[in-house]
Amino acid sequence: MQRVSAVFGSALFFLVAPCVLAGLIPWSMTRWEFRPPLFDLDATRAVGILLIVAGLPGLVDSFARFALQGLGTPAPIAPTQKLVVTGLYRYVRNPIYIAVVAVIFGQALLFGDWRLLWYGALLWLFFHVFVVMYEEPTLKQTFGAEYESFRTNVPRWIPRLTPWRAV
Repeated sequence: MQRVSAVFGSALFFLVAPCVLAGLIPWSMTRWEFRPPLFDLDATRAVGILLIVAGLPGLVDSFARFALQGLGTPAPIAPTQKLVVTGLYRYVRNPIYIAVVAVIFGQALLFGDWRLLWYGALLWLFFHVFVVMYEEPTLKQTFGAEYESFRTNVPRWIPRLTPWRAV
């Protein structure tokens, strides 16, 4: 039953957070209408598509890992019981935030909208402050040495080239 509630909670939080932050808000800003390409380069649209295509599966995979392996959700009100250190978490500590920002930047490039670039940058800044001020201290307190080992070996924002394997 615990796994079922974790899956349900993660699915609900997915609709509330990433779908709103990377879907509803960008749509409300742009109505997903194409403007002239940024920097007057059509190639920026292709880069935008790549960012969206790269971000979405990573987002879904990370949410699934929180529910199925961590037995919780990414939401602070229903956190995981186990530290998740598999999948994309072997490369970077915050793949959900990176994926959300990648999807937003991808839309900015695809639709040629500078406002989305600013929105994505401000959202990343918010994520950074939240991670440093709340998430990392909470994870250290909750998971102790296990989190410290993870934190020491896996970067916060820029992915490592080879996967880290927990001992």
